[in-house]
Amino acid sequence: MTNWRLESLKYEDALLTDLKEMLAINSVRDDAAATEDAPLGPGPKEALLKFEEFAQRDGFKVGDYKNLVAYAELGDPDAEESLVVVGHLDVMPAGDGWTKDPFTPVIEDGRLYARGSSDDKGPSFTAYYALKLLKDLNLPLKRKIRVVMGIDEESDWTGMDEFFAAEGQPTMGFSPDAEFPIINGEKGNVSIEVKFDGTNDGSYKLVSFEAGSRPNMVPGTAKAVVETADTALATQLAERLTAYLANESRVKADAEVEDNRVALTFYGKQVHGAMPETGENAGTYLANFLKDFDFGANAKGYLNFLGDAVHDDTTAVKIGAVKHDDLMGDLSMNVGIQRFAADEEGYVNLNFRYPKNTNPAEIEAAVKTGFADDFAATTSQAAHNMAPHYVPGDDPLVATLLKVYREHTGLPAGEQVIGGGTFGRLFERGVAFGAMFEGVPDTMHQADEFYPVADLTRAMAIFAQAMYELAND
Repeated sequence: MTNWRLESLKYEDALLTDLKEMLAINSVRDDAAATEDAPLGPGPKEALLKFEEFAQRDGFKVGDYKNLVAYAELGDPDAEESLVVVGHLDVMPAGDGWTKDPFTPVIEDGRLYARGSSDDKGPSFTAYYALKLLKDLNLPLKRKIRVVMGIDEESDWTGMDEFFAAEGQPTMGFSPDAEFPIINGEKGNVSIEVKFDGTNDGSYKLVSFEAGSRPNMVPGTAKAVVETADTALATQLAERLTAYLANESRVKADAEVEDNRVALTFYGKQVHGAMPETGENAGTYLANFLKDFDFGANAKGYLNFLGDAVHDDTTAVKIGAVKHDDLMGDLSMNVGIQRFAADEEGYVNLNFRYPKNTNPAEIEAAVKTGFADDFAATTSQAAHNMAPHYVPGDDPLVATLLKVYREHTGLPAGEQVIGGGTFGRLFERGVAFGAMFEGVPDTMHQADEFYPVADLTRAMAIFAQAMYELAND
């Protein structure tokens, strides 16, 4: 009988060596640098090729799809049934607030710090090494197993639907891109974009406003430049900021005054957009402060919308999009990307994670009520809408994964639904499984992201046993 934990510990040094090399690659999607050969930019492609290099070194059958998806395969290639474990090598922009270089992995106090250490390079490579363990032990497999890596999970999932349409759906699969014990339900995910012209009319002029870099991140920093009719009004704005902050302890801010121009910066807390209630949205706080000044035209409506209608309301009560069902819980709203520039086109991207009892059309209609007549804008749904996904708890996939988790941890384990969206929902019988253990702080999409070193081989043992049992059930 295989002692999965002891076998996994043999790979700790090799896993850390490969993982550190992968974490050093800045694999943030970069459309400005995209080419035909690197459709998502050079960083994601470099990460994909590095994975292929490791898989070839280790003797796997390796596949590549359009420099967007790669896989390592184990087992009979002609097997009719298959298990797929799918992770991702792209990462979110580092953002502000790091005390370490986000792309120089370092171990401190038993934690591996780097962008992607927990989301999702660390868990993905742990799953890859679980497959390597099965290969090295030469264990029999009835189903073939593929560990598949994508490089655009944090944006549009480019290539994944196309890849699985070409290759065919697996019998079952899981994604190591969340937490233990299991995620067998995921809310729907849609972004609504509000577009408008940057018009002004008032004694205060909103020259620019900028917060957020991705729909699925709560902005930790926001900046605005305001011009006033005279220097006295500029000084008055800065003085009122001091009073505002005295009554609002959840954010920090500063103002620089130069003649009749004020540059403002607000500092909140950047977190994953699937859990906006755990962060502090710097952009909506900045708008909340500015909305009571004498702005006009779309600048006024924009500030009212951000600073009132969607501010400090992560369940969208004020705009009337609020929904709840017993299986999936509450709808959540993240005010992600926020842009205003005088005399140019601006936009706000609102990212919603929604339960089964609503839909994108209803949500979009509610958004429009948030700006009403004082904000001349249009709305549209982002192209990549994902419907709610659920695999029943009595499915053998779910039952097996929970059994393996209990055996390794001795902890109770049951079903769970989240607002996050993982590659597990690519498959009808697909779930998210690991790799964050109970009690570990969730630092995904945050500054100083980390993954505990000891949990790498701990998760690897769970993944290896789970892969083996699912491939032979």
